[in-house]
Amino acid sequence: MFNKYIKIVLALLIFAFSIQQFLDGAVGSTGNGVMLILLSLVFVLLFFRNEFLILAFFQLRKQNLEGANRWLNRIKNPKSALTTKQQGYYNYLKGLILSQENMNQAEKYFRTAITLGLNMDHDLAMAKLNLAGILFTKRRKLEAQKLLKEAQDLDKNGMMTDQIKMMKNQMKKTNIPNQHFGRSNVRRR
Repeated sequence: MFNKYIKIVLALLIFAFSIQQFLDGAVGSTGNGVMLILLSLVFVLLFFRNEFLILAFFQLRKQNLEGANRWLNRIKNPKSALTTKQQGYYNYLKGLILSQENMNQAEKYFRTAITLGLNMDHDLAMAKLNLAGILFTKRRKLEAQKLLKEAQDLDKNGMMTDQIKMMKNQMKKTNIPNQHFGRSNVRRR
């Protein structure tokens, strides 16, 4: 795992060496130059699409949460290794994985993913939907309803309409009592 700037430096060095191969003019060096350009493009691709995030997404498609978590744990320092949007997806994936075990940590990861931003609107809608579910289980119904409305606005293709309807029905069914803070416990007689 290379730092994101090391990947760019490697790509530039390999590209410069490929130009030198073209200018050399010897037999076979043109083929070397083409292969070196392709190799430099791989490093440019890995700058914009982190290899560990791609592998974690593949594990998540197989519904192998442990495997996805293993790939994500290989990213030691996300701030130096990932771009801003990649950090958003890192936190989104960590939130998805931890939502099965620890709601408090999952809430933090989802909030930072929403703050950093995600490329796709349906990913952002899914993050807000998961965060709304976590907040609803913590009895913070108003915040959950707000996030649910935002998720519904972001879901332009209608991929999550069933989940949103289901969560709205659950919110209607459960009666969360209003909490009155600062009120003394005085009994009426």
